[in-house]
Amino acid sequence: MERHSGTCPLTRRQIVDEYFIESRNRLLEIAAFLDRLERAAPESAERDFRVQAFEAALRLLCDDEPARVQRVQMLLSDPSTQLKAKLDQKSATGAHDHWCGEEL
Repeated sequence: MERHSGTCPLTRRQIVDEYFIESRNRLLEIAAFLDRLERAAPESAERDFRVQAFEAALRLLCDDEPARVQRVQMLLSDPSTQLKAKLDQKSATGAHDHWCGEEL
């Protein structure tokens, strides 16, 4: 994919001035979440699909490809188009289990 240049009305400096502190805080929250996971006692050898999705999203953030927001959103979203016969739980999990072994 080709990078689009000049599509944002703000300069890089203006973006940094406006959003750096907010983004810095979010990075610190992510670091704290990962530290808590690392310190937690393991419940089983099986990895939680939400943590797998989170780690995959972090890898997407660090690559040099465009459209990070779209790619992360698609990673966390359920790609199926079929309606479920019944709800599988009461609340959303925030990520889709792409690692469950079902055909996507």
